[in-house]
Amino acid sequence: QDGDLKFPLESVKKLKELMDGNRHINPRTMVPMASYSPCQEKHLPEEFRPVCKREDAPLIFRRLSLAAEDDLCEICANAACAGCF
Repeated sequence: QDGDLKFPLESVKKLKELMDGNRHINPRTMVPMASYSPCQEKHLPEEFRPVCKREDAPLIFRRLSLAAEDDLCEICANAACAGCF
């Protein structure tokens, strides 16, 4: 969950994989992570497509990716995770 937006955990994990894959391509040609948006990725889960139309899409994607790190959501360690409360 990010604000009023909610996404399945499996989709957020896929988003994280896409973003992590982009981070390791080539550091010299890489866009700073804060401004990276996976909207051009062909494997982006469909539920994230509406986010791509928002100006704050890179920030939303970054926060969601952080929420999926180390499966913290699954052990309710992250306040952004729905279903833990």
